[in-house]
Amino acid sequence: MQCNPNAALRTRRARLTITGMLIDALVFGAGLFAWTLVEYVIHGVLGHAHRTFVSGLHEVHHRDPRAVFALGAWIPVALLLTIAWVIFGASDGVIFFGGIVAGFAVYEVVHYRIHFSEPAFALEERLRARHLAHHFREPDAIFGVTTRLWDVVFGTEPDARTMRALAEYGADIAPLAGASNLGRLIGRG
Repeated sequence: MQCNPNAALRTRRARLTITGMLIDALVFGAGLFAWTLVEYVIHGVLGHAHRTFVSGLHEVHHRDPRAVFALGAWIPVALLLTIAWVIFGASDGVIFFGGIVAGFAVYEVVHYRIHFSEPAFALEERLRARHLAHHFREPDAIFGVTTRLWDVVFGTEPDARTMRALAEYGADIAPLAGASNLGRLIGRG
C-alpha cells in the first residue's frame, strides 16, 4: 500500500466549510472528553488499582508531589501525533487524538496549579481540594484530577459527607514552594 502525499491536503480542503469545521470541533471536543476517561484509567486503574508500568512512576509523585509533570510521556505522544498528522492529515481520528492530547496538556497545567498555586476560581478550588484529599487522606479513591465524573461513575467517589470533610482538609493544604520536576530539569530550582 502506497501513501498518497496529497491526502492530508485534500482532507483539509474538504473540511474548509462551516459544516466541516463544526464536525472537526465536535470530534476534537469528543477527544477532550475522552481524555477524562483516559486520565481516570491511567491514574486510578494503572497507577493505583493494579501493579503496572504506571505504578512506579505514579508512586514517585505521591512521594514527591513536586513531580507533577509526566515528562516521559510527552515525546512519544508528540511523535505519535506528528506521524499521524503526516500520514493521515486532518482525518477524524487524528483530530480526535489531537483532542486527547489537548486534554493531556490541560491536565498537566491543572495538575501543576493544584500543587503549586492558590486557586484562581471556584472550580479550581474544588479540583485542588479533591486532589489533595486523594494525596493525603484517600489514596485509593478520588482518582479524577480534571473531573469527578468517572469517580462517580465507577464508585471511587466517597459519600457526600465524607467528601465534604476530605475537601475541607484538602483546601487547608498550602501550595508547594520550589520547583516542579520540570523546573528542576531545566535548572529553575
